[in-house]
Amino acid sequence: MIKIKSKQLQINKEFFIMCIYMLLLIIAGFFFSFDEGLFTDLSKIFQVPGVLITDFFVIGSLGAALVNAGLVGLTGLIITLISKVPVRGPIIAAIFTMAGFSFMGKNIINIWPIFLGVWLYSRVKKERFSNYLLNALFGTALAPLASSVSIGLGLGTWGGLVFGIVGGFLVPPLASHLLGTHQGMNLYNIGFTAGFIGTLFAGLFRGFGADKELVVIWGEGFNEQVTIPLILYFISMILLGLFENNGNLKSFFEIHEISGALVSDFISEKGTGATFINMGIVGLIGTSYVLIIGGELNGPSITGILTIVGFGSFGKHTKNIIPIMIGAFLSLQFFHWAPTEPGPILGVLFGTTLAPITGSFGNLAGLIAGFLHMSMVMNVGFLHGGLNLYNNGFAGGLVATLMIGVLKNLQFDEQGG
Repeated sequence: MIKIKSKQLQINKEFFIMCIYMLLLIIAGFFFSFDEGLFTDLSKIFQVPGVLITDFFVIGSLGAALVNAGLVGLTGLIITLISKVPVRGPIIAAIFTMAGFSFMGKNIINIWPIFLGVWLYSRVKKERFSNYLLNALFGTALAPLASSVSIGLGLGTWGGLVFGIVGGFLVPPLASHLLGTHQGMNLYNIGFTAGFIGTLFAGLFRGFGADKELVVIWGEGFNEQVTIPLILYFISMILLGLFENNGNLKSFFEIHEISGALVSDFISEKGTGATFINMGIVGLIGTSYVLIIGGELNGPSITGILTIVGFGSFGKHTKNIIPIMIGAFLSLQFFHWAPTEPGPILGVLFGTTLAPITGSFGNLAGLIAGFLHMSMVMNVGFLHGGLNLYNNGFAGGLVATLMIGVLKNLQFDEQGG
């Protein structure tokens, strides 16, 4: 690892690499919308509640959504830098997740109240903010809480700020507590946490007569524009990894021996090269799935793909995600939802949050987890009214919690017998 140290900042090569990948999103945004309408489209993104599912390709434009995603990702990197935390697998996962969800809910404005809430919690605990950095970055799952209150409920900037800060404040203590319920088998633990917080606020809002129904704004017709750039984006990661490893694939294959259960930092365990090869490959798998079924590559689906890519450094690899995806897809052959509908597409992609179940208990357990996840995720969104962007993390946490007790006990019985 290359480090440049000063009294205040710590920079490693992964930081620079991530900055480049976020800047590429911004450059692509200007390329797709190199006209006066770009900033108008950005302002449109800032003026919507951003609750699940709000496709920023539709609200603004493809270019504006890309610029927004790059800016949000860079913001996360700057906060990481200021917090003196080196970029490793967990940070990479958080940054790509932040950038991904900036295509359908997060923007450069509504993430700040969440940051402030987590920072306030660290002050109350009299601990360093860096101890809660991941809570802050992933906690932006609740970004729509701020914008929904401010814009959707008409309580203005201060109302959104207050509710966003309260939501952010609740993330660290609950995330720590809820991690034990699924024992690291749900990679989107903050999504699980944010689901409970979002449900709390949605219930309060409904109690006061404010409707919190789900939104579905789903873009169509972008495949021709984004397919090749997206594939090249992921191929570049593979090439970068191969260059870093001098063409050696040994450490990449060794990643597949890791279960993926929290905390599995591929950067620290197998190196930068192997990790970026893995990230690029899982990104291509996610993209291929959407194209093969005839789905739309739009803001929400690319969110799912980029989240898989991010967690390709922090728990996911081909061996543990494919059974989950197959199980989720197979469920659609029995359920009444079509594979190309918004919910099912996102369910298959984001369902890979349960990858550690495959890695820990085998392919059959992974298939069952994927199957159950689809039924769960299609029904829990109402609870939080779209205030939790990581709806699949909420559903995945529930599935993992239900399965882990059974699987652990069966495993124990087999060993005892």
